[in-house]
Amino acid sequence: SCLKVCFQWLQKRPAVSPVLPQAKECNGVKVPIDTSKPNPNEVEFDNLYLDMNGIIHPCTHPEDKPAPKNEDEMMVAIFEYIDRIFNIVRPRRLLYMAIDGVAPRAKMNQQRSRRFRASKEGMEAAEEKQKIRQEILAKGGFLPPEEVKERFDSNCITPGTEFMDNLAKCLRYYIADRLNSDPGWKNLTVILSDASAPGEGEHKIMDYIRRQRAQPNHDPNTHHCLCGADADLIMLGLATHEPNFTIIREEFKPNKPKPCALCNQMGHEVKDCQGLPREKQGKHDQFADTLPVSEQEFIFIRLCVLREYLERELTMASLPFTFDFERSVDDWVFMCFFVGNDFLPHLPSLEIREGAIDRLVNIYKNVVHKTGGYLTESGFVNLQRVQMIMLAVGEVEDSIFKKRKDDDDNFKRRQKEKRKRLKVIFPSSPIPGGQFSPQALGNRSSPQAICNPRQAAFEMRMHDRQNSTTAASPNTSLTPDGSPSLGGGIKRKAEDSDSEPEPEDNIRLWETGWKQRYYKNKFDVDASDEKFRRKVVQSYGCASWNWYYPFHYAPFASDFEGIADMPSDFEKGSKPFKPLEQLMGVFPAASGNFLPPTWRKLMTDPESSIIDFYPEDFAIDLNGKKYAWQGVALLPFVDERRLRAALEEVYPDLTPEESRRNSLGGDVLFVGKHHPLCDFIVEQYKSKSGEAVDIPPELCHGIQGKLTLNDNAVLPDHDYCFTLFPLCNEPNPQILSSSISFKDPQFAEDFVFKATVLPGAKKPAPVLKPGDWEKTNNDGRPWRPQLGFNRDRKPVHLDQSAFRTLGHTMPRDRAMPGMYPNAVPLGAYGSPYARPLMGSQQQIPKLLSSKCPLLPASHSCLGTAGATPLLAWNRMLQSPNQFQPAQYQGLGPMGYPQRPEDRMDRGRQAYGPGRPYPLPPPAGRYSWN
Repeated sequence: SCLKVCFQWLQKRPAVSPVLPQAKECNGVKVPIDTSKPNPNEVEFDNLYLDMNGIIHPCTHPEDKPAPKNEDEMMVAIFEYIDRIFNIVRPRRLLYMAIDGVAPRAKMNQQRSRRFRASKEGMEAAEEKQKIRQEILAKGGFLPPEEVKERFDSNCITPGTEFMDNLAKCLRYYIADRLNSDPGWKNLTVILSDASAPGEGEHKIMDYIRRQRAQPNHDPNTHHCLCGADADLIMLGLATHEPNFTIIREEFKPNKPKPCALCNQMGHEVKDCQGLPREKQGKHDQFADTLPVSEQEFIFIRLCVLREYLERELTMASLPFTFDFERSVDDWVFMCFFVGNDFLPHLPSLEIREGAIDRLVNIYKNVVHKTGGYLTESGFVNLQRVQMIMLAVGEVEDSIFKKRKDDDDNFKRRQKEKRKRLKVIFPSSPIPGGQFSPQALGNRSSPQAICNPRQAAFEMRMHDRQNSTTAASPNTSLTPDGSPSLGGGIKRKAEDSDSEPEPEDNIRLWETGWKQRYYKNKFDVDASDEKFRRKVVQSYGCASWNWYYPFHYAPFASDFEGIADMPSDFEKGSKPFKPLEQLMGVFPAASGNFLPPTWRKLMTDPESSIIDFYPEDFAIDLNGKKYAWQGVALLPFVDERRLRAALEEVYPDLTPEESRRNSLGGDVLFVGKHHPLCDFIVEQYKSKSGEAVDIPPELCHGIQGKLTLNDNAVLPDHDYCFTLFPLCNEPNPQILSSSISFKDPQFAEDFVFKATVLPGAKKPAPVLKPGDWEKTNNDGRPWRPQLGFNRDRKPVHLDQSAFRTLGHTMPRDRAMPGMYPNAVPLGAYGSPYARPLMGSQQQIPKLLSSKCPLLPASHSCLGTAGATPLLAWNRMLQSPNQFQPAQYQGLGPMGYPQRPEDRMDRGRQAYGPGRPYPLPPPAGRYSWN
């Protein structure tokens, strides 16, 4: 829901910049990249934060390419993904990796709903697939033999499982290897917050930023870049009030092709499979129906541009108080919570598709003159003013519901009229659909290749046969998709009827009495029960680790009357669940194999005292929606007291390894041997002091916090035993980095983190122009904001023959005609944007020798077999005619490395070392062979 909240609203406010392509291939092998060179996107980032769960899921069970065969391949895929993000962003100070730890109870309820729903849908899909398979085989259809393999259960991506523990170990190895070998990591500080540290990944990242901003040594012009797929990161980024904040995420491409799960052919789904043998398509037929694998593209979301839009929309004149844009941003983020988030169901009257955000903004601007101030202040909410906003929404709830019904009826009417028009125009010969459908002239910018033509031709023949035999045989039974049914039993629908039956809606929000029906149907209480409605509204909020909203449905906006008088004393000092306790709270019984045997028994034994927490089946209320995935899973809420009482009996059964995985941990800080903080860390281990010490901010780019000794520390020139040998060919590789436990700066419980721009922060140059708000500007054409980070970037001018050539070779929807980036050709380091090697710089030693486990010596692009590869930066240093790109020399004010823009120079892209991984031998918990 939150993903829709942001991106559907952002579509009208372009704040997105494309990422320059990074990876190149030579003879099928990726060319490495030297990340120590300036960023080709013409921006230098200081800190990169990775919300790791957005990386782990697509790498372990991807949708657009073959799934990894085992756990080791998953780890390698995660390494490659991080490498690619690092190559694009190239942070210069900090890399923060955050994996979701134990979540608050409110979030656990959402996780529980997702996991139970996924388990139920998986079993239903498997049953349906087997049923269709048997029907096709019974009719003489052809299907490949069914593969018997263990299905990867993505529920294991939850704190406390063996998979997450192995992932933490692999990431520690990955960080140590990169600090050893990659020059782009040389002066980098790396913090790993694995699944043992409580809190969701994005919240741990935001808490780190919030606490560092409150330190006197913090650089107010730090440029942050956050990588994550969740759209709530946009809200969190705005709430930091950092002027330089960018989000990098995968570019969303809808309707990606997927092969049929039965015959593995493209062009149809399981329900439409006819069991036809694959048609021969030439000499290399084995590649005919393979899923096209393309490297995922990324985009930058520039929050500074979004702030410009918000400032335009939220600025109000003639206020009875001083306008403060930062306060209004906090109010906007707060109001978006009512449209939907991960902790609460959205209000029935607020749907993002109906312009709920714009409606809230308009009501906010109308009511704020009466409130006398803002809704929030540094995280504290003024309930009296919130009540005025909610009641203003409640006044128009009835009209919102009626308009929603009218819009839905109008849409159905237009679809019905469209079908009738097509029937009149083509009464006897229906329009072929799919790949063979006629295309309008001029609509050939992205022609689609024909795949599986035999299947498409068969569908066309069956569709034609249906139309030719219906008149003569009106009683012929047809399947729901229009094809003849051999067994009969399904009557064909009329041509002008709706394609799918509408779900029954007993609430009828568009009719009088909607509130009475809503509370009676959803809560089984009378709407006149004001005490109950007050309880529902009072529970609608997030207060602590233990709090959760104890209902499946949200109240109405008009029910928020009197919230200013409700008690707001929430529980303080609450603690999160332990990892295995959370698994018991969110897992269905089908995923019990990730739990200890005696714990698993509590989920399946009919005599278990908590067996009611794990229903094998449950109802899904469509709640006015059309599809099951949009509905509400009516699962029982977990009673914490009953759960803990049942677990007390099985806690003694835990092994030492399980007890370790069930404990809460913290963050670990890594630095390379050449980092200024490395010697300080080594001295702490030599002194063997058990007390926490403060980080000297001048040695670590202004980062502050507490350091304590780590039992599994990585130290320079020491043998560190990596337990996952399949990813490391050397049992005891030489380590040139160090690690130590890290804890964020601590503050008093009543400390208030000010929600404001820090003193000394420089506002980025504006991207939008004063006339860009007018739709009639730019000769009536829609204006597009600047793409990229350099506002002075000019297009390259080509002659007419060059434009004609590019017009034939480049998709027209990828760029505007005549607009080509003014990029320096690869390898042209003699450009005025590059700097020669300083006399004080030391030659970078040859790295990644032939013994490196992750880069084979026989790399065709780097050197001959058995020899040390001659890397890009070594070749440059050996050639007197080449230049070394700008390195971060010396320290600026407050001990921070100077950025290229501070030195008034910009660099361009070049390619250096990378990581083409060989596949490790099969090992790990999962095996699909």
